[in-house]
Amino acid sequence: MKELLLGNEAVARGAWEAGVNVVSSYPGTPSTEITEVMAKYNEVFCEWAPNEKVAAEVAIGAAVAGARSMCCMKHVGLNVAADPLFTVAYTGVNGGLVIVVADDPGMHSSQNEQDSRYYALSAHVPMLEPADAQECKDFTKKAFEISEKFDTPVILRLTTRIAHARSLAELSDRKEQGKKPYKKDTMKYVMMPGMAKKRHIIVDERTAKLREFAEDASSGVNAVEYKDKKLGIITSGISYQYTKEVFPDASILKIGMVHPLPDKLIREFAESVDELLVIEELEPFIENYIRQMGITKVEGKKYFTNQGELNTTIIRKAYKGETPDSAQAAEAVEAPARPPVLCPGCPHRGVFYVLSNMKVRVSGDIGCYTLGAMKPYEAVDTCICMGASVSMAHGMNMADAQFGEKLPTVAVIGDSTFMHSGITGLIDIVYNKGTSTVIILDNSITGMTGHQQNPTTGHTIKGEEAPAVNLVKLAEAVGVKRVRVEDPFDMKKFRAAVKEEIEADEPSVIIAQRPCALLKSVKYGAPVDINSEKCRKCGACMKLGCPAIYCEDGVYKIDKSICLGCGLCEQMCAFGAIGKEE
Repeated sequence: MKELLLGNEAVARGAWEAGVNVVSSYPGTPSTEITEVMAKYNEVFCEWAPNEKVAAEVAIGAAVAGARSMCCMKHVGLNVAADPLFTVAYTGVNGGLVIVVADDPGMHSSQNEQDSRYYALSAHVPMLEPADAQECKDFTKKAFEISEKFDTPVILRLTTRIAHARSLAELSDRKEQGKKPYKKDTMKYVMMPGMAKKRHIIVDERTAKLREFAEDASSGVNAVEYKDKKLGIITSGISYQYTKEVFPDASILKIGMVHPLPDKLIREFAESVDELLVIEELEPFIENYIRQMGITKVEGKKYFTNQGELNTTIIRKAYKGETPDSAQAAEAVEAPARPPVLCPGCPHRGVFYVLSNMKVRVSGDIGCYTLGAMKPYEAVDTCICMGASVSMAHGMNMADAQFGEKLPTVAVIGDSTFMHSGITGLIDIVYNKGTSTVIILDNSITGMTGHQQNPTTGHTIKGEEAPAVNLVKLAEAVGVKRVRVEDPFDMKKFRAAVKEEIEADEPSVIIAQRPCALLKSVKYGAPVDINSEKCRKCGACMKLGCPAIYCEDGVYKIDKSICLGCGLCEQMCAFGAIGKEE
């Protein structure tokens, strides 16, 4: 039976068919749907971990115990999981271990566009890269087989266009694998220097065996498609789909295992074609490798950018100098800019309006609330990575103190991100006698990636009730004496709270507690309306940046179809023109 699947759905299906037993992940676009789909299979233990490092360690533990396991994350999540990744490459596994990483060329929802292929190279682990949903499913199953055959973790690399594109995939039944016997083996699994030195030798021997495997046509990971040998193209992943469309007559070497690369296969292909071209997104990973082999006739980034995504139009224009008529027509249209905005009723809106008006320096973080950097608030000063807001605020305050200054500064971090990597930063502030104020935006969900549960919500990924972390007690437990819970919809009181805490000469935590307006259980009340007779057209309500408020022909109005009745705009109006209809 065939089914139209997202690449992410196909990965989940492939893992289920392969008999996976344990899946632990942290949500991150474009990888999130893999684990959400995985949670629907009752045969699998599935969880959202607090962060990617924990997720990887859970999966590693399950694999060492003898069960097939998987963890999924986006590319920047692999940075967080890099510590266990590099060492499990030495220890090897018992049951199969697959690590799925989804890169985001073009940065559709990310703060950088790193190329995760270099992690496979640096960590000395094999990496597979599928080119459609069928390969997502098949390569996931193959990854488990390779993992167990070669005693290694395997990375499955997706990109946004593969993860979020649909294509047909042939479905199969689940094949239970059972649990491999656990055997205590200190020399294999305890990575003290003496053991690690011996394991490094094994890792290098394993890489050589994997390269031989990649050369074998029966492995099914790399394929040669010979047509016109005037032009030969080496490509992988989504770039293969673009290549097939732009160069229907060219010979193609399709790379499915991007590390280790198949030397003999590449050399044979290069010798058989007149011109050799590499088409790949982001860095010249394959191209550089081919040059290091001594093959000088190869070209790639001479034509194609290492920034953002490729597509058929970009490839055709860069290499052939052609622009299709359809692309020319599209380029001629000047579409209005549509920057992302906080949703109507978002509890973060009041926080950023207050912070913006107070001219407070804001150390920001990763989440919906990063939009606080945008107009009309322009409140967020920095955003680096998960959890950095807390540590950076401490660094800012300590730098100021070295010069006898105290600039009003707060860290802003979401509840899920605080669980991910904000706690240690808060401990650092307390331990090192800092004075920073941390605002935890507790909206009762992991909002940015589509409403996933986290340790503060009281539910697991499967919707089962679970103990919820008490943020107040947690902050107090690490030594913060000034902890308060405030309603971000009460802007006057929230402003007073911020002012009081940033003036205090000790660490403080403000928990801005309001659930996400888009949660099905949340009802803030009836929509509000503007009384045109009372309205003085001052435009104060527009300063909130709420999408429900607009001005038409000089008249201020509220779109009641999207207004959620949060009441923030009522507080903005000094003339009582905004309120619920009688």
